[in-house]
Amino acid sequence: MDDRELADLLERFGLSEKVIDTYLTLLELGEAKASQIADAAGVSKRYVYSVSQELEERGFVEVNDHVVPTTIRPLPPAEVVESLSESVESMRPALEARYTETAPDEERFEVIKSRVTVLKRIAELVDRAESEVTLSLPYDVLDEVADELRAARDRGILISLVVSGVEPHEDLSLDGLASLVRVWHEPMPTMLTVDSRIGLVAPGEMVARSNSESQAIVFAQPHLGPVIVGSFFGNYWPMAAEAYTTEPDSLPATYHNFRHAVLQATLCDRAGIELTVTAHGQMVHTDGPTELSGRIVDIRQGLLEPANNSFPVENTLVVETDDGTYSIGGPGAFVEDFEAEYVEFAPIS
Repeated sequence: MDDRELADLLERFGLSEKVIDTYLTLLELGEAKASQIADAAGVSKRYVYSVSQELEERGFVEVNDHVVPTTIRPLPPAEVVESLSESVESMRPALEARYTETAPDEERFEVIKSRVTVLKRIAELVDRAESEVTLSLPYDVLDEVADELRAARDRGILISLVVSGVEPHEDLSLDGLASLVRVWHEPMPTMLTVDSRIGLVAPGEMVARSNSESQAIVFAQPHLGPVIVGSFFGNYWPMAAEAYTTEPDSLPATYHNFRHAVLQATLCDRAGIELTVTAHGQMVHTDGPTELSGRIVDIRQGLLEPANNSFPVENTLVVETDDGTYSIGGPGAFVEDFEAEYVEFAPIS
């Protein structure tokens, strides 16, 4: 660290540039008389006396005025650092007493008035996805975010996409954009969720037309994301027609997103591939094992037609184990027997 960097750090503790220069001069001289320090630092002797009192109060130096002339000695760096640390730590109770927790910028709402900005935010948020994206978008603007969708699929992200404003029988070239694509000829709101915690909602006309006076909202709330996901799969997904479905993944495979696991289990079942699953998590209603292993004997889901779940966001694996048959759900499961944090699939040979 050079002198400039050291000076910048000392400024953070309330020392002026002139005081810092005098102190750094004293560090080089060691114990010295005020006149010596004044000559070396290019300041007056009176100024040195004034500064030395301030530095002594802050724990940087020791002033020996019991001798004539008075000498000033810099304290060892370890003592100075300890003194500064104690001063900083002493602020903690007062700061904590006055601190009001607020959400970081990412967890606040953002109002968007521009169609261009809406599409830019969608692309940015899809690019940040770690496990899952749900998205409804007019077909006419799909190209605006196509690169980000393809990149997310390449990262293994589960993408459920509803394309609106086109007929299901049209040749739409949707391969590679999503895991699942449905098409609806009616206009619908633009809805995006990323990892069930960050998302965007915009009126349909705002994205379809550049001169709309409507506004969109970007949110990052862990409790709001699942509500939007539920609306997406409960209100819009069933109304749209299947247009594209991905192929089963290579096995064995591990899934930390439970909806992704249910989709893959369903694809394997329809391809005639029997699976064993090891689920890691906890029992929902009773104490019990933190791991369940067995053969998948039933799947309840609404991602693929025909749906057989009893409510829109139900995604359940029914597993036959050595100790009996159990139903497995994902994080937040409440109707199933077991809540899985992640699952491992392997084919039954």
